[in-house]
Amino acid sequence: MMLKEAQSAGQHVAAQLKQDRDRYAELGARLRAAPPGSILTVARGSSDHAANYCAYLIMARLGRIVASLPMSLVTLNKAPLLARDALAIAISQSGQSPDVIEPIRYFRDGGATTVALVNDASSPLATNAEWAMPLHAGAELSVAATKSFIASLVAGALLTGHWQNDAAFLAALDTLPEALDVASHSDWSPALEVLTPATNIMVVGRGISFPLALESALKFKETSAIQAEAFSGAEIKHGPMALIDEGYPLLMFATRGPTQAGLLKLAEEMRGRGAKVLLAAPSDVAERDLTLPIAATPDLDPIVAILAFYVMAAQLSVARGMDPDRPRHLSKVTKTS
Repeated sequence: MMLKEAQSAGQHVAAQLKQDRDRYAELGARLRAAPPGSILTVARGSSDHAANYCAYLIMARLGRIVASLPMSLVTLNKAPLLARDALAIAISQSGQSPDVIEPIRYFRDGGATTVALVNDASSPLATNAEWAMPLHAGAELSVAATKSFIASLVAGALLTGHWQNDAAFLAALDTLPEALDVASHSDWSPALEVLTPATNIMVVGRGISFPLALESALKFKETSAIQAEAFSGAEIKHGPMALIDEGYPLLMFATRGPTQAGLLKLAEEMRGRGAKVLLAAPSDVAERDLTLPIAATPDLDPIVAILAFYVMAAQLSVARGMDPDRPRHLSKVTKTS
């Protein structure tokens, strides 16, 4: 089911892109007319990784600083946060977790602009946000979120593109369904030989590819019970490199852009230290081990790259004798306070 749902992402994104464009344009115009004084993201788990991507786009393309809200400041500490003139962006599949809903309610009551990128348009999160933007990913039955995560990335890009009012970027978004269809047939079988017997792994990205590392590490834990940690390529030498020994597996996402050269150099260095590196990079990188699909512009590459990973992750779970649709100790909807 995880594999089937992941591979259906292209058709769901095609439907997503045909809806709510006027509403995104209206929100973008409002943000241009009355720029927020502060911007916060509110999310957990995979949705927080999607929020990380959205934040990176907003900072890189609009120059606005974005912070991730520690939800306990609102739900437990009852901190007197100044909400007026803020923009709070919540991302959720179910829209049911109290520690996502309560901050959005708090910020809206305090005069903030509140946006919910949520798959369930009738959920409490959607009804408590001023701007509810449905993901249109359809019902997701596998516990591991795949197509809803991809739709969350697309929603973050739509929000950014309409806020920036960038016609070229929005046109690039319209080509995503075809790129996702190509990505759904990615062959990452070389990774299975390395990862099927693995007990741990380090997943590395940097810049716009770091959300890929975060999401992949979570899925390794969820669906294959592999102890996985995500690091920025800039952090490896600040301590994590002490973990590297002969045969230690590393998955590295070297997407296009200014961080790619440093990641390629790091991959070479880690190989020299005996690590078993799985370098995921576009087809023009000769030293790659896994081919990353690309989108119409580098800022959208993570959206198609994660689908190639999902296909492999579903296959890996089965190869390890597990059921990717029913991870142990986990349920589809997580409610935390």
